[in-house]
Amino acid sequence: MKRFVVFAAVLIAAAGFAYAQEVGASDPSMSSLAGNQALAEVSVERFELEGSWYSTMSRDQGYTTARLFQGGPDARQPIPGEAGMDIPDDYVLGVRVDFLRRGYNSFTVRAVRPIHVTGITRSVSVWVAGRNLNHELRLLVRDMNGRQHSVHMGYLNFLGWKQLTAVIPHQPMDGRTGIVQWSHRPFQREGLEIVGFLINTDPMEAYGSYYIYFDDMRAITDLASLVRDPDDMADGW
Repeated sequence: MKRFVVFAAVLIAAAGFAYAQEVGASDPSMSSLAGNQALAEVSVERFELEGSWYSTMSRDQGYTTARLFQGGPDARQPIPGEAGMDIPDDYVLGVRVDFLRRGYNSFTVRAVRPIHVTGITRSVSVWVAGRNLNHELRLLVRDMNGRQHSVHMGYLNFLGWKQLTAVIPHQPMDGRTGIVQWSHRPFQREGLEIVGFLINTDPMEAYGSYYIYFDDMRAITDLASLVRDPDDMADGW
């Protein structure tokens, strides 16, 4: 009987440990439990300025256009600390794609000037109206070494607005591979830049015209690295 009780307790503990690992891996907010971190939700882009985004596509696959429209998802909630503030948020970015041929096509939606995110970015989210087609949305980012990466955000097989999130992989300890956001050398510009989006189309549905809309891009970022010791010495002499 005692052996059975001990065996059951081991199984319960193992299941709890596996559950904690699964939650911690999928939920970026769980990273606040590890180490000295100061996580904050920040606004990255509200898509309010005409001409600040553009779309591109290989000319043998089709052509694209991007412009602003009034509207937006009703389900979005204000960022903590911004409730009651009169911040303009009236427009969304719309992109139209006209395919010339069916195939493994792709197109990009890019910011005219990449957007730097302060701190160490843990995740990036954006509201998307995807028109219920099985295309893949990926986030394009540039790390502090100038290398571009793409991170999976989700598939666009839904109707109406939906918030999609890309979890930024943790930087390997060597500080050279992966998405590099920080360095042990002080006073370097840490973090990453948002370049835009990559949409990989399903070849069975890449024909005719396709429409997609974006609004309210945000990031969960760790600001702990920005805290400096006020008694530290200043270099540059």
